[in-house]
Amino acid sequence: MLKIMVSAGEISGDMHAAAVLKKVKGKYPEVEIFGMGSTALKEMGAEILIDPTEISTIGYIEALKNLRQHFKHLSKMKELLRERKPDLVFLVDYSAFNMKLAKACSQAGVKAVNYFPPSAWVYNKKRAAKMASYGTKIAAVFPMEREVYAEVGADVSFVGHPLLDMVSVEAEPEELRKEFKLSDSERLIGLFPGSRRGEIESLLPEMLKAASELKKEKDDLKFLVSAADGIKEEYLQSFVDQSQIKAQIIGESNYKIMKAAEFIITASGTTALESAILNTPQIICYQAAWTSYFLAKYVFKIEFVGLPNIIYGSQIVPELLQNDFEAAKIVEIALEWLNDQNQLNKIKNKLQIVREKLGGGGAVNKTAELLLKEGGLKNSG
Repeated sequence: MLKIMVSAGEISGDMHAAAVLKKVKGKYPEVEIFGMGSTALKEMGAEILIDPTEISTIGYIEALKNLRQHFKHLSKMKELLRERKPDLVFLVDYSAFNMKLAKACSQAGVKAVNYFPPSAWVYNKKRAAKMASYGTKIAAVFPMEREVYAEVGADVSFVGHPLLDMVSVEAEPEELRKEFKLSDSERLIGLFPGSRRGEIESLLPEMLKAASELKKEKDDLKFLVSAADGIKEEYLQSFVDQSQIKAQIIGESNYKIMKAAEFIITASGTTALESAILNTPQIICYQAAWTSYFLAKYVFKIEFVGLPNIIYGSQIVPELLQNDFEAAKIVEIALEWLNDQNQLNKIKNKLQIVREKLGGGGAVNKTAELLLKEGGLKNSG
């Protein structure tokens, strides 16, 4: 029976890998799955031999701090490749690590499928050529990803983005307003400071400062702070207590806040794309170590950090990066939007195009079928 070795290095990759492999198991329960991942993969029945999520980081220089541990994990995965002899390796995100593992798969003559492959469409297109040279099957989630990999001769299938099937809210905005105890006259703005403490500490105080200034200008505003998974509400409350605004902390309601809000102020990352799928305008905020920012901006020449802007091909939502991230600039943009609904409507029209570019849905099932096909099992229908 089919043996699949999985390699997922961060919480999001673990989640996406688990969703796909759960579909595989649903079709063929006897498939053996083992390798590297975390909680979501364990819960769906994978044998997890390495959990690297404790050393996951943001940025190039930051990752160097845990380099020795990364190489230990890589050696272990190569050992598993030799000893367990999988029929197929499922590489999910975690690009620098999984590129090296893809090379090892090529050398061992083992097929590999890469879901959320290296972002060669953002910078360093040579990475796409390397993956093509390893014979890695690419499961592309973005349209520009498919194009870049196809250009260098990679075997690529466009499966679309799985968030299309995950991001939804059945309740209408009016129902959500009641749930959040908003009066008829109140206008909601969501604050999304990120899912890591480092992000929160650098972004949330300035977001709250902006909220305080906006409240002085528009007394009808209400602010909800979204608590990401794994972030305790008491921790976020400590920031609110030190601010001059009475913002409410809400957990496990990301999508509801997005749908009910006029717009959100968010850390760069998956939240920006989720908000785009729900057709909610956003102000994207980003602060990284200056070394990482320098590499991204001036060496790799990344034009945008926000996925909605990258997918659309030009800036449709503002990005406040590094020194540009300050309360005064958030306030300036927010007041323009609050005073002119037409600006928000124009952004919403462009966000609809972003959603359309992400495919028609069904990415998880398409990727599961791709794994079964590459593993030699027939499409189960």
